[in-house]
Amino acid sequence: MRIKLILVEPKYQVNLGYAARAAMNFGIKRLNVVAPRSDLRGRTAIMYSKHAHALLERARVYRTLGQAIAGCDIVIGTTGIGKKAKASFGRVQFAEKAMGRIGGKRTEGVAALLIGRDDIGLRSDEIERCDVVAYIPANPEYPVLNLSHALAILLYIANRSGFETEQEGEIGGESPEAGETRMALTLFERMISGKRMRNRRAVLNVFRRVLRNAMPNRQELHALITALK
Repeated sequence: MRIKLILVEPKYQVNLGYAARAAMNFGIKRLNVVAPRSDLRGRTAIMYSKHAHALLERARVYRTLGQAIAGCDIVIGTTGIGKKAKASFGRVQFAEKAMGRIGGKRTEGVAALLIGRDDIGLRSDEIERCDVVAYIPANPEYPVLNLSHALAILLYIANRSGFETEQEGEIGGESPEAGETRMALTLFERMISGKRMRNRRAVLNVFRRVLRNAMPNRQELHALITALK
């Protein structure tokens, strides 16, 4: 499975430079940045990136997080504050489990890895969009890591867990297309639209999370779509 590294609204050029350097250390080919608050090609960013400056110069910029994660098979968020991600059925796991269990699932597919802001990290509504939230336990008196430090740890775990490596795929299981997954989500949303429930959005997010974590092949997804119809 391929990692799509996404930096969300980075604020400081120093962190941009260090993040690019860490990304290149672990074989990331492209940086994806949502609404940057500093110059990706600024002098300080380029200086601290060392030999990874090309990642900053060729970075792909998105206006919104939704645009950045569109088409991804699974979305992995990050947080230094475990309780922040527990609202709305957030799935918080230690970094080894969050990254490791996804790495060996299958060769095909894209996993979005979201690295939050330098100052406030990911907002609660952004964490709700994640299928898994990776947590790195640190000193409780000072638990929040610098974004480049957290990124290096996560990419090391991912590298050891089989991201971007050749592995055997599922025998007899053709991967579904993105439009087919969206169809299943649309049908489920239509099914629950007429039912009374306290938090319909949270229920839809749970279904989306279960679907992404299960990673059904095309035949399995077609069976689910038939049932939802």
